[in-house]
Amino acid sequence: MTSVFRDQHWIGGAFVPPDTSDRIEVENPYTEEVFGHVPAGTTEDVNLAVSAATKAFDGWAATSPAERGAALDRLHRALVARTDEIARIVGLELGTPLKIAKAVQAGLPLTVLAGYAELAAHPPVDEVIGNSLVVHEPVGVVGAITPWNYPLHQVVAKVGAALAAGNTVVLKPSELTPLTAYLLADAFAEADLPAGVFNLVTGLGPVVGSAIAGHPDVAMVSFTGSTRTGRAISHAAADRIARVSLELGGKSANVILEDADLVKAVKVGVGNAFLNSGQTCTAWTRMLVHRSHYDEAVELAAKTAAGYTVGDPFDPATRLGPLVSADQKARVRGFIERAGARLVAGGLDAPVPATGHFVAPTVFADVDPDSELAQEEVFGPVLSIIGFDSDDEAVTIANNSKYGLAGAVWGSDERALSVARRLRTGAVDVNGGSFNPFAPFGGYKQSGIGRELGAYGLAEFQQVKAIQR
Repeated sequence: MTSVFRDQHWIGGAFVPPDTSDRIEVENPYTEEVFGHVPAGTTEDVNLAVSAATKAFDGWAATSPAERGAALDRLHRALVARTDEIARIVGLELGTPLKIAKAVQAGLPLTVLAGYAELAAHPPVDEVIGNSLVVHEPVGVVGAITPWNYPLHQVVAKVGAALAAGNTVVLKPSELTPLTAYLLADAFAEADLPAGVFNLVTGLGPVVGSAIAGHPDVAMVSFTGSTRTGRAISHAAADRIARVSLELGGKSANVILEDADLVKAVKVGVGNAFLNSGQTCTAWTRMLVHRSHYDEAVELAAKTAAGYTVGDPFDPATRLGPLVSADQKARVRGFIERAGARLVAGGLDAPVPATGHFVAPTVFADVDPDSELAQEEVFGPVLSIIGFDSDDEAVTIANNSKYGLAGAVWGSDERALSVARRLRTGAVDVNGGSFNPFAPFGGYKQSGIGRELGAYGLAEFQQVKAIQR
């Protein structure tokens, strides 16, 4: 297994030594072996990065749209050249099967970044309202704190938008999957963007994340992760009235109406729930099925789950890799142990490789809509199936959640669209509508504040000024 050791932060346009020699080890969740490390950053490292971002801000904010777009296009091309390496590193540090890693973990952020290069070159036009000229300006220095489950996409969704809007950035990636972020730093070095526009400091959340969230010169904090951590970041930013954008947890419902294409809805639904080994915030982990098709749906879901081959992420036959860590495995197994529902596939005793943080693809039927399994974000390959008797009941069950990030509805077009409009969630796929990386993405309720991706994502990183004439 290849070792990947990174010993410096990327600050002010160069790789610089960290404040201390402390390191964070990076484990391969399939072999359970340490294969890399990164610096354990400190408050001093954050201060240096924020200082570099502050120094670079005026110059970057003043660049023309054409210059900014061209710079992001160079960055995009530098990342495209690293597509295979991105997929390989994600496979090593997260355990995503290589085919999925290349298509989703590498492919999606490349598409998003290309979109932001285009938006940077063609920003929102000034608007005249009466005697006022309304203009869009960058917020300032942005602190970006990202999770481990999509280690490049979540970074690019923030960094690309922030830079396109004219801000400068200090990034803290997850300590579980930090190595992918270094490929982005390498691309910045190759693309020759101005020094200090992008800065990377690795480290632990309570140290580096807290230092970013509380720094007086960080004008905005953009965070993706758990709702609990999002609350802490909100408190830290609120003390100094800093802007916050949060993309948090989810417990999405996949509503299968009585006139749906049942086979397709169940197959696609299981695939969505198990994507990235279930470590996806938008996963449709609650499958709601009309009673007239309930037994058939349960049988189909169990059969589909049984077809998911578990194993080595670099084996082309693998469809489900390991979970990211031993702690995550223990957490997911705890939910299965406490489920209190009818197990129809997988479970704690299902065979999985002896080495690696594996949980078998698991399906429960007859799940109580108010139970822990139906209410809490499991973040593993665990699907809950719940029955309903009417469209109104389906909507009630779907909305019975503190979260509201994503969801799906299957049925005749107008009926499905009517139900989709009633779901209190930030995104809904109707009859298998594909993910749109340029549409606004974000949540209702405890799933977050603000939007990412496309023009709406760009707007999150802008101030609006009215100039009266």
